[in-house]
Amino acid sequence: MECDRCGADAVMHAAYSGAHLCEEHFRESLERRVRRRVRRDDLVPKDASPANPQTWVIGLSGGKDSIVLTQVLSETFAEDPRIELVCLTIHEGIEGYRDRSLEACLDLTETLDLRHEVVSYEDEFGVRMDDVVEDDPENMAACAYCGVFRRDVLSRYAEAFDADLLLTGHNLDDEAQSALMNFLEGDVSQMAKHFEASLGPLSERRAQEEFVPRAKPLRDVPEKEVALYAHLRDLPAHISECPHSSEAYRGEIQRLLYGLEENHPGTRHSILSGYEELARLATDRYHGDDHAELRECVECGSTTTQERCRKCSLLESIRAV
Repeated sequence: MECDRCGADAVMHAAYSGAHLCEEHFRESLERRVRRRVRRDDLVPKDASPANPQTWVIGLSGGKDSIVLTQVLSETFAEDPRIELVCLTIHEGIEGYRDRSLEACLDLTETLDLRHEVVSYEDEFGVRMDDVVEDDPENMAACAYCGVFRRDVLSRYAEAFDADLLLTGHNLDDEAQSALMNFLEGDVSQMAKHFEASLGPLSERRAQEEFVPRAKPLRDVPEKEVALYAHLRDLPAHISECPHSSEAYRGEIQRLLYGLEENHPGTRHSILSGYEELARLATDRYHGDDHAELRECVECGSTTTQERCRKCSLLESIRAV
């Protein structure tokens, strides 16, 4: 195969667009899509300036997605005094797995000369995921515990760093899977929350002063292309599955989407595009009279719709074992 743009040997073929691209033009394509998403989502406000800089916190796990996102954003804003990037890595307490990915994070941030902070579940909550999985007081998947704890730590530290934006490395596959899961479950409120938390232009989201806004600049890029970019640029990504990963339902959705994409290229893009439109409509219902009021958790003060937030409820169950 030859590159459609220069005739050099192609390194990838995007079935959804028909494009064949060489290494140079593939890299340019991925970087352009990330930067276009930054513009479309209005992530850099008009009043940003050297005198009024923006602090962006990146959730850096050491996996291919967050590594690629950090690399591209660092190069994009390296000479831009309006944007300061801060990388936040969370150590869940998974022996071996997170230690190796932490090395990748340290390698990248040292190379790019970025501020890098590391926090752990053990320091924050007094628990380690290896122990939580072994005890499993709520009889649920490890990812369910970890997701609650991770969101809490990311949110709290983004606030502590006085961040203007919290960025994560979710790619097109991740978002299409989440969209399809929410739709199949008929979860209208989750659609609205998903949109307001991290999808669409910031100017179109309803103001939520309780939270640092989130963004996902990689969400137009398929997972395999993120992996190829990391490989071609020899980035220090730790590409390995978490040993406690057990999201069976998401795995079924992932396999379903692989099949649909193979037979009908562009399916993932269509799902996400349609989902964002539905999610915009869902916000009206979500903010109707039946919308639960936000309050402070009686235990930790975090914003929640219940008397006690989900994190504190899980920690209570874990500590009771």
